[in-house]
Amino acid sequence: MNNKYINIYNSLVNLSRNKDLYKNFTAQDTFSDRLIFFLIHFAFFLKAFKKNDKKILQDIYDYIFKQLELSIREIGYGDASINKKMKDYINLFHSIIIKIENWNSFNLKEKNQIIKSQFSTANNDDLGIYFDKFSVELENNTLNYYIKSVIKLKK
Repeated sequence: MNNKYINIYNSLVNLSRNKDLYKNFTAQDTFSDRLIFFLIHFAFFLKAFKKNDKKILQDIYDYIFKQLELSIREIGYGDASINKKMKDYINLFHSIIIKIENWNSFNLKEKNQIIKSQFSTANNDDLGIYFDKFSVELENNTLNYYIKSVIKLKK
């Protein structure tokens, strides 16, 4: 497998491991919550760079979901359940993309509701602010920046 986009994947994993997300926004730190945060970050990533080369974005999309599939296999799911899980995750991802398409036109309450609706127990209204900041950070950099390096969380 070509690892050309490993830095993007690692950056998204880094962001989804942010302890503050779990301490402040969910009742517990579960694989499902981490995966949802990962998919939300990835959706914002694709939204920010959707005007870039479509082939590169498709390659990134394919790479990310291949890595997710490999991660799920490592957890121990069997071949039959992996296909179902991946279908569920891809459907979830596409529903997230649709919900955030007009992100900048929503007020903070609507933004919080969009993100909180993805979790069974989200308990904080600062998710909209967090993803606003993330969206601005994405827009202030180039796609090449994310391909070349792993981004670090800012404290």
